[in-house]
Amino acid sequence: MSSLQLELTAPETLLSLIQSLADLPCSAIQQKLNKYIQEKTGAELSFLAPILPKTEEIVVHVVGQKILDRGLRFPINQSEEYNEVLNRVIRLRKAIEIDCNQLNQELLGHLKSSINSTSNKVLSIPIEHPIDQHIALVVCINNYPNEANAETVCTKIVQECFRYCLGLVLTTLNCEEETRLKLQCQNLLTVSRKLFTHLGDLTDLLREIMIEARKLTNAERCSLFLLDNDHQELVAKVFDGIKAADEMRVPINQGIAGHVATSGNLLNIRNAYEHPLFYRGMDEVTGFRTRNILCFPIRDETQIIGVAQLCNKINGLYFDVCDEEVATAFSIYCGISIMHSIIYKKIQDAQARSKISNELMMYHMKVEEDAIIALLNCKDDHSLKDFDKFDFCPRSILHEHTPCYTLRMFDDLGLTKFWRIQRKALAQFILYVKKGYRDAPYHNWIHAFSVAHFAYLMIKNFNLVANNYMSQLQSLVFLVSCLCHDIDHRGTNNSFQTQCGTVLASLYSSEGSVMERHHLAQSMCILNTDGCNIFENLEGDLYSKALDLLRNNILATDLASHFRTMDEQEKMLREGYEKENPTHQKLLHAMFMTCCDLSDQTKDWRTSKKTAEQIYDEFFSQGDLEKSMGTAPIEMMDRERASIPNLQVQFITNLVLPLFQNLATLFPIAECLVKTIKKNRDIWKSAVSIFHEYSKNGIKGMDVLLDPNVEQQILTAYESQTKST
Repeated sequence: MSSLQLELTAPETLLSLIQSLADLPCSAIQQKLNKYIQEKTGAELSFLAPILPKTEEIVVHVVGQKILDRGLRFPINQSEEYNEVLNRVIRLRKAIEIDCNQLNQELLGHLKSSINSTSNKVLSIPIEHPIDQHIALVVCINNYPNEANAETVCTKIVQECFRYCLGLVLTTLNCEEETRLKLQCQNLLTVSRKLFTHLGDLTDLLREIMIEARKLTNAERCSLFLLDNDHQELVAKVFDGIKAADEMRVPINQGIAGHVATSGNLLNIRNAYEHPLFYRGMDEVTGFRTRNILCFPIRDETQIIGVAQLCNKINGLYFDVCDEEVATAFSIYCGISIMHSIIYKKIQDAQARSKISNELMMYHMKVEEDAIIALLNCKDDHSLKDFDKFDFCPRSILHEHTPCYTLRMFDDLGLTKFWRIQRKALAQFILYVKKGYRDAPYHNWIHAFSVAHFAYLMIKNFNLVANNYMSQLQSLVFLVSCLCHDIDHRGTNNSFQTQCGTVLASLYSSEGSVMERHHLAQSMCILNTDGCNIFENLEGDLYSKALDLLRNNILATDLASHFRTMDEQEKMLREGYEKENPTHQKLLHAMFMTCCDLSDQTKDWRTSKKTAEQIYDEFFSQGDLEKSMGTAPIEMMDRERASIPNLQVQFITNLVLPLFQNLATLFPIAECLVKTIKKNRDIWKSAVSIFHEYSKNGIKGMDVLLDPNVEQQILTAYESQTKST
């Protein structure tokens, strides 16, 4: 350029250039313009950098003759406000010389591969529009000497060129923008079709939403939170397209997602670490570096139902206006699909409930009027010895007499009279509950009767109502809960239901405690049956409270729930039980329900052994089912591997004994129960070696347990051991 005399270009040359640009794509136009400018100015390299006012950035797509794999974006407001930069450029009305080191390092990488010299000078020439003013920069990289008119002539050549071809360039850019918008609409329609194929499973739908959100905005990661209005929390079950083991809950008033959920406004954060709402702790734990965030609300027709959060724009500095537009449009499809999925799930739940109800009605016949009359006229043996004592075994009562004794428990506790329960309704309710139990080896009506009898013993012998451990309402619901707690038990546990994907699992697995929720639903079904609502005299809040208590009590019989609250129960007893504390009441009543459910272990060992026979019969039946499906059952469910005495010792030591020791802490009269439990555990310990000897001869644990001679051997071994001790 030092030997070249710069001259203004003739109009004919420019017209020829403009003709050659017709019908070319924008990248090809920029290549021709770059070549023309380089030839006329002697620049080693040149490129066009359109300015995007909305996003406050410069975009470079073509450098010299090289079309970049991706557009390079550079913010123009890093050191000062955009308007000040713009005004300064326009005010000077001349080329602005900046140091090459100020350019983005990634851009320099592209430039250095195309430059032969070691020049570090960049000439930036503003391109103006008569209306829009400053709209682009043409950048020329030169190795020119300090000639007085070099910059001026170079600037005039560039500005004269764009005076004629600017309209064509802008039209082409606008056309490509329209094409981009058309493609965006097509992509959104494609995405909507994909989303609506996942309505049957909300987790799959959320995963698909995250995948498509990342694709549409070219984001590195995506998180999606649904709004839980009841608890005022944002809930995420899927992270970056992967279902998490545990859901994450965030208070609605915290963090970026919380701000978007409460304000309803999209939030585009270009530098996460400079934003006051950003929490750095997660990056420090995971090692992931969050650069920028685009967070937007998801709405249905009336309200916000969730928030999506995109992290780290790939191949770009940050999320731009185009990404915001895509996110806003995409959120509409998300909201529609999520609400349809929730509605679809409700329809499926309703169908599943209907199917289960039909199964129940097919399995159980309606209670006949004669049976109700017979129960009302029954005469239980009031001289039955020790019926109200803890050492009484309710399993000794004949099956056909149990409804009569159930009626007696309500009467003896004064519940029938206090709540003015119609005796016919109570009789019909008891018979419906009895019929609600299937003929499972253990979880049957006799188990329910035994559990209810222990509740009766606790209310009576601990004086729970008189001593203000229970209200009259709580005592009524307590007894009812024990009767109903295992209605329609299928002889399999929650884990089996979930793994096999049963109808019950599809209905309740998302809430946990599958079988317990089914027992509750069937209890409600019976209460709603004509002539069975024993709560009908409860008015207003009492009725709602009774149903809440029923729900809490039945769900508390899930042993998983008991293990979750054991520490809290022990802390409550250690620090002192507060009768007026609602949390203490709930914990204590849950402990009562578990005590009743395991009360067979408080009876003599022969009863405990008989119960074990029924329990392991049920367990092994489930294990056989699992084997037939190709699944290896756990030890206690496997008749080939289970060591029944060892399992009983573990069960009593780890669960039953601590539970009743806690009970005895609050009610010393229960110490007799603890002694019985310890004795039963010691007898099972004596049985270990006997069972082991039988196993050497190939005799399985269940066969040993059912052998009538073994029972006496075990008791004899225990007595010998006790005497020697």
